[in-house]
Amino acid sequence: MKIPFYKMSGSGNDFIIIDNREGILEGMDLPQWVKKVCRRRLSVGADGLILVQNSPKADFQWRYFNADGTEAEMCGNGGRCVARFAYLTDISGRSLSFDTLCGVMEAEVVGERAKLRMGNPSDLRLDYPISIDGSEYIVSSINTGVPHVVQIVEDVDHYEVSRFGRAIRFHPLYRPDGTNANFIEVRDVHTIHIRTYERGVEDETLACGTGAVASALIGASKGLASSPISVHPKSGEVLTVYFEKQGSGFTDIFLEGDARVIYEGQLWEEAYGD
Repeated sequence: MKIPFYKMSGSGNDFIIIDNREGILEGMDLPQWVKKVCRRRLSVGADGLILVQNSPKADFQWRYFNADGTEAEMCGNGGRCVARFAYLTDISGRSLSFDTLCGVMEAEVVGERAKLRMGNPSDLRLDYPISIDGSEYIVSSINTGVPHVVQIVEDVDHYEVSRFGRAIRFHPLYRPDGTNANFIEVRDVHTIHIRTYERGVEDETLACGTGAVASALIGASKGLASSPISVHPKSGEVLTVYFEKQGSGFTDIFLEGDARVIYEGQLWEEAYGD
């Protein structure tokens, strides 16, 4: 069986997107199947895989899987890509909604870009210590659909992201589910540079949408940044985060950036078979 798919990239995060409204993947062991398809060099390869399914309360429902086959609640860059996919394939109009494990999300497609309304964050915690390899580091954390830890560093371009990112991701403080780890350098009140170690990919990625939002909101909470914030990930494809700050909380949070189509094709069984 050949399975149609799109390969898309949102600011450097790449995704396989499949229209599953007719149940073409019925009977598959999805976690294992996703893990095989997301292998680089042995299959299509991607940071994650998105299934578009029918929904009684939105234009469609999505299921988002990390590259390791685990299912996640939210992915900002994936959300922007699936919005443009739905528009290009006539599943929705330019303004649309889709159902997720975090609730119904709204998005708007403009050209090759998409703007996603994010849910209100939770679990904001500022400036607390964690111990890594016998040394103490000050971090902050917030949940922007998935959990994120943010550490402000002096030189993000030369920081040991893989080492410290993995240590934070698996730190006992964040068990059992773990967390994503972001390392940021605030250049000015409207500019943040970021590198992210992503849970589920288990490595540094070129960008992370929910991580960009987390970093912007923590920067604002600490009085270091204000909306709109240009977030520069490792890919160089800039994301823009908009929000309204109300006391210690936030509303009207949006994530905007490119959502480009790389190619469309068909998965042969050789791509996911044993």
